[in-house]
Amino acid sequence: MNIDHQVRYLMRGTAYGDAAMHEAMKKELRDRLVESERSGKPLRVYCGYDPRTSDLHIGHTVTMRKLRQFQELGHHVIFVIGTYTALIGDPSDKDKLRQQLSTLEAQQHAESYAEQAYRILDRDKTEVRYNAEWLSKLTLKDMINLASNFTIQQFLTRENFRKRWDNEEAVYFHELFYSIMQGYDAYVLDADVQIGGTDQMFNIMTAARKIMAYYGKKPNIGIILGILPGTDGEVKMSKSLGNHIPLNTTPEDMFGKVMSIPDKAMGSYARLVTRWTVDKIEGFEKAVEKGEIHPKDAKMALAEEITAAFFDGDKAKLAKDHFVNLFQKGETPEDIPEFTPQGEAVLLEVLVDSGLVKSKSQARRLMQQNGVKIEGEPVSDPYQVLEPPVIVQVGKRRFVKIVK
Repeated sequence: MNIDHQVRYLMRGTAYGDAAMHEAMKKELRDRLVESERSGKPLRVYCGYDPRTSDLHIGHTVTMRKLRQFQELGHHVIFVIGTYTALIGDPSDKDKLRQQLSTLEAQQHAESYAEQAYRILDRDKTEVRYNAEWLSKLTLKDMINLASNFTIQQFLTRENFRKRWDNEEAVYFHELFYSIMQGYDAYVLDADVQIGGTDQMFNIMTAARKIMAYYGKKPNIGIILGILPGTDGEVKMSKSLGNHIPLNTTPEDMFGKVMSIPDKAMGSYARLVTRWTVDKIEGFEKAVEKGEIHPKDAKMALAEEITAAFFDGDKAKLAKDHFVNLFQKGETPEDIPEFTPQGEAVLLEVLVDSGLVKSKSQARRLMQQNGVKIEGEPVSDPYQVLEPPVIVQVGKRRFVKIVK
């Protein structure tokens, strides 16, 4: 790619919320790429990940996909695991105090992060760092000097802090440290580029650039990406909300979950998760908008590409065939898990005890919506006694075989 094509490729999926800022970062990126090409020195590109959990979902991989694009163009990628910032907890996308992790919890979660990231990143071209390496050495004097670059008013302009302030809810002083610590990460790593979601705008575009300038370094370029909505198409993908697509799952499950997203979310998934070119993404979105492709067919193509990106093309094709056979042809899957009830097999108890539903109230609600079936037929009596062996289905994709 020439420089202009590289810029277009690397700016794909960015969302600054301000046209002037977008153009400024685009120009800075282009200038830095030109410098890199002339000097033969690759750019230093990093993104940080706080190990809040041991399991990642595809929302976490949006920034990893951008790191991979920089790798493809020959740049040096640094994958930072925030074993020290996690002790505070990132308040960037929260409107309440975030629970702090212990050092042991952070380290345990961190151990699985890099391995999951290698599903996307090139293992041989990725430098993994833990920010406890340098943040744990900061003195009180260091923190005073760093904090002198900021005002309380700057922090209170952030939506999450402002909301809590206006509601007379506590904003804890230690939460302000997070942005400063993340900015110090960028300085220590001598980063040319820092990648993050829109929830990291202040941390990257204000804190990191200020601190790098304070220490006499050229401020890093912020590549700010849109936030991937969950399978509900409404809010940020989150395990706690149950709208996530985990990395550690099967190709069939990933394919099926992508097929469950609302049509309006297809553009975000195409821009942020696929490996498609900019031209292909634009063509895909235009075809959907103009009705040149049926939304179902568009989503099938999207689900196959996303599944292939995390597994491979053959497994994605098999997952597609499985979905077609199961949900379009109405076939019952062969590998249905079995459940043996303790005592009489009352439907309501079986639904909860087998894990098909989370509660009895959810089971009753699903029955009212014809969402519970026995041997393919909708049922409405929660106290129906089952006669094993029998197959119970909830929704389109969840089955269990009741056995003695």
